[in-house]
Amino acid sequence: MAKVKTAFFCSNCGYESAKWLGKCPACNEWNTFIEEVIERNPKEKNFWKDINGERQTSKAKLLDAVESLKEERIITHDAELNRALGGGIVAGSIILLAGEPGIGKSTLLLQDALQLNHALILYVSGEESEQQIKMRANRLGIRNENFYILTETSLSVIFTEIKKLQPSLVIIDSIQTLQSDNIDATPGSVAQVRECAASLQRFAKETHTPVFIIGHITKDGSIAGPKILEHIVDTVLQFEGDQHYAYRILRTLKNRFGSTSELGIYEMTGNGMRTVNNPSEILINQKEEALSGSAIAAGMEGLRPLLIETQALVTQSVYGTPQRTASGLDARRLQLLLAVLEKRGGFHFGMKDVFVNIAGGLRIEDPSTDLAIICALLSSYEDAPLSPNICFAGEVGLNGEIRAVNRVDQRIAEAEKLGFEKIFISPFNKKGLHKANYKIEVVEAGKVDELYRLLF
Repeated sequence: MAKVKTAFFCSNCGYESAKWLGKCPACNEWNTFIEEVIERNPKEKNFWKDINGERQTSKAKLLDAVESLKEERIITHDAELNRALGGGIVAGSIILLAGEPGIGKSTLLLQDALQLNHALILYVSGEESEQQIKMRANRLGIRNENFYILTETSLSVIFTEIKKLQPSLVIIDSIQTLQSDNIDATPGSVAQVRECAASLQRFAKETHTPVFIIGHITKDGSIAGPKILEHIVDTVLQFEGDQHYAYRILRTLKNRFGSTSELGIYEMTGNGMRTVNNPSEILINQKEEALSGSAIAAGMEGLRPLLIETQALVTQSVYGTPQRTASGLDARRLQLLLAVLEKRGGFHFGMKDVFVNIAGGLRIEDPSTDLAIICALLSSYEDAPLSPNICFAGEVGLNGEIRAVNRVDQRIAEAEKLGFEKIFISPFNKKGLHKANYKIEVVEAGKVDELYRLLF
């Protein structure tokens, strides 16, 4: 009887070792090695090679001898997905879409695939039955005569069906459910995820067929499986959002064929995902009367300008220790801004409870929202509402100075398009900025106390 072969894998980065190690030499994490069976088949088969013939032996070439070819892209009907991918799906690319359970990953890819009437699509599901996929397709209300579904987890069976159909696009839902016959390990293990992802990568590159892979995430928000999974694929997309809100953000974490600064915004509806072309109009709440503690920030998400409403509530502390609560932004950033107002502005927040919220369920990391947060805090502190026709774009330093932000011209243009009459920016942004080109009034403020005098 043949001896069972095992190896130890790092659950964080996928590093392989013949024996157990306390500390991973690749990622320096402790106690992450797990023993797994790796009974490999020495005669590993590539089931897709019969499609286009045997693979030719690669030879070294001079860089000048390589011809520059235009990337072939599949343009989908989803403008937000095209934006996140850098202009469409590149032929032969392998794309990983990750997100929390129930966020809408399967719905998004099923909807976009059904809209590609000119391409033959194979949707492979290892988590849902054919009836469940059919029910979702009926809810979306989209028909496609070239759309095939396969409920299978064996990689060899999947490649056999691919050889028969020769699809233009393959969708795998999900990589954690697949199992390769070349590895004797449970589905979802480090060895299986790495082996299946590597096989799909070879298939995509050798047949020039794009492959979408749906992946799970862990409780801390990182992509489940070995870190090498993110290195194998060409593009990593993160689908995120608060399940209590209808809005979803498709964020690009890695893209070999485009920018990683792009993102797409969707709204979850009963009929699927609806693309949001102008998210600023949705993120700004319409109020019948002006209330204190609200300010509009001209922020940026990737390369897209967004007008976001920041809300603040400052009340007298009832308990001994004042509360500091932040929703949608880093709580440490809020502590920093309060310290600046205390030291540089002379405002006493030491015995006040402070609550800050970003409307719409978004989480913002753009430092240009500092100015709007400070104005919302001052508005609630003075109980004096700000004009609904002004917005702010500026980063606040530790000395109370208002620092310049990037792409200020796009922020001003977005505010002007939405009907704002005035925008406050840093005086260091005036270089290369032509105020005469804008109908909106551009006001410069260099310090926090100067801004306070202009507003109140």
